[in-house]
Amino acid sequence: MNPKELLKIANEFGTPVYVYDAESIKTQYEKLTSSFSKQTKFFYAAKALTNINILKYVKNLGASLDCVSINEVKLGLKAGFPKEQILFTPNCVDLAEIEEAMACGVHINIDNISILEQFGNKYGSSYPILVRINPHIFAGGNYKISTGHIDSKFGISIHQVRHIERVMKSTNLNVEGLHMHTGSEIKDPDVFLQALDIMLELSEHFPNLKYLDMGSGFKIPYQETEEETDVKTLGKKVEKVISEFSQSTGKKFELWFEPGKFLVGKSGYLLVKANVIKQTTATVFVGINSGFNHLIRPMFYDSYHVIENLSNPKGAERIYTVVGNICETDTFAWDRKLNEVREGDILVFRNAGAYGFEMSSNFNSRLKPAEVLFLDGKAHLIRRRDEFEDLLKNQIEVL
Repeated sequence: MNPKELLKIANEFGTPVYVYDAESIKTQYEKLTSSFSKQTKFFYAAKALTNINILKYVKNLGASLDCVSINEVKLGLKAGFPKEQILFTPNCVDLAEIEEAMACGVHINIDNISILEQFGNKYGSSYPILVRINPHIFAGGNYKISTGHIDSKFGISIHQVRHIERVMKSTNLNVEGLHMHTGSEIKDPDVFLQALDIMLELSEHFPNLKYLDMGSGFKIPYQETEEETDVKTLGKKVEKVISEFSQSTGKKFELWFEPGKFLVGKSGYLLVKANVIKQTTATVFVGINSGFNHLIRPMFYDSYHVIENLSNPKGAERIYTVVGNICETDTFAWDRKLNEVREGDILVFRNAGAYGFEMSSNFNSRLKPAEVLFLDGKAHLIRRRDEFEDLLKNQIEVL
């Protein structure tokens, strides 16, 4: 999207506001589908962005849906995804939530021995499942988003495969799929091949296997010096490994991936207004009308977002520290070079589509922003801005 379109949206809907470019999502999805074989399915990781309009849009593109909570499953069904196209991959939930997903008829992925045993003892082979394996591979752009290392809470250790086999034997459990997800922001495509090799090696322990789910973690560039995961090269390498395995064993598996950030991250823009310019003895602060209650990634993951001044794009470059209006240290960028910022200017945070609004809150009793979908050259309001009454809607006054 160009600056004029973004400024028009800021003027029409106010700030802060999240804007999502539908064409960007489509481009990213088509990169994936053109890079892998037709036997590969892509399950959009709903946790990245669950606005019902985004879910409907990716469904219409042809994607399936990956969910990590029962409410994401329900949102997916409401958005029109067939139950066969929904995968439920929770962690640290009780059997009751698993059973609620079973009642919906979706694919179930179990990631710990305790629930596996409970499920097997109660349901046996009556409901096929996937099992999430922890491959003990350290990968990802930050320790907090690395999910496959030895101390991760996610998945069943590869060293517990014999335990899984015992549960299968004693309960007649029907395991139709294996799942691995090593982390997010993975720069090296060979990490996926390493995980694939492990899954293919483990496949001999699961006679009913149909699906191999490699998770995701495809990287998008947040800075000009970064590169996106080369999915075309990865697709060729994966196809070669799968083909050679099939020729030598006669086994064929459907391959699944779960892209979230890769699909929606680049599509998103957070538009904000510069409230104040505050100069101290050493620093010039730009204080904006947003905070980590709207975009927590820079504070949570030390993540980088390109910030631009849409209102004064040709202004002289100056050094600023961009901060929010929350009563905590919510610094978006230290000593960032921006075109001169004046009070009232509109700034944009780029690549804010994934885990932006989705991780927002009402901290400091601040209101959540609006969301806009830019589709076919037109801006559509897809979530209204919070109003004061929204802060009280679930509270019960007893005094």
